[in-house]
Amino acid sequence: MALGTLAAFGLLELTLCLIPGPAVLLTLSYALRRGTRGGLTAASGILAGNTLYFILSGLGVVALLLASYRVFTILKWAGVLYLAFLGVRALFAHRGVTPGENGPQRGDGGRAFGSGFVTQVSNPKAIVFFVAILPQFIDPRGVIWLQLVILTIASIAIELAVLSGYTLAADRLRRSPAAERASLWIERAGGAILIGIAARIAREPLAGAG
Repeated sequence: MALGTLAAFGLLELTLCLIPGPAVLLTLSYALRRGTRGGLTAASGILAGNTLYFILSGLGVVALLLASYRVFTILKWAGVLYLAFLGVRALFAHRGVTPGENGPQRGDGGRAFGSGFVTQVSNPKAIVFFVAILPQFIDPRGVIWLQLVILTIASIAIELAVLSGYTLAADRLRRSPAAERASLWIERAGGAILIGIAARIAREPLAGAG
């Protein structure tokens, strides 16, 4: 793979990661409510979803998924309902976050990872990226699987760095005296963000499906 192609992909990936989309909002939500470990756990779910799509792209499965309206619709709405459920539960929480506690409570780790994974695999924009944009950086005359491995590693490294930065910033805010006084409202705000992510994904058109 040419260095220029890799650099162009890296710049595009960085730009997309910096834009506050569902992945960034989800990471901020968990970082504000559960600290650094919560945010990074959610981020790891997002990266796992990306990795799955890189693998499926190499197998040609993503293109088939986008072409199937029924499968695409089920995948999308399953993600929407799951995120909305978690958001409503947090929105009506009876206890707030614990600013001094750096890490998820029992069971939160699985929910954070699951939320990240579901957010990424059910997001129509993510699917379109792997179908319409990723192939532009693949040279069909070269070793395709090796190029996909390189792009996967570059994507994970860039997105992990960006999401880690958002996580650390949110955790710092979480530990402030103001956050301690408003801990219950932070928990509810995190729930509102999850519901907002679900609504955002729901509004995305099923472009290309049919």
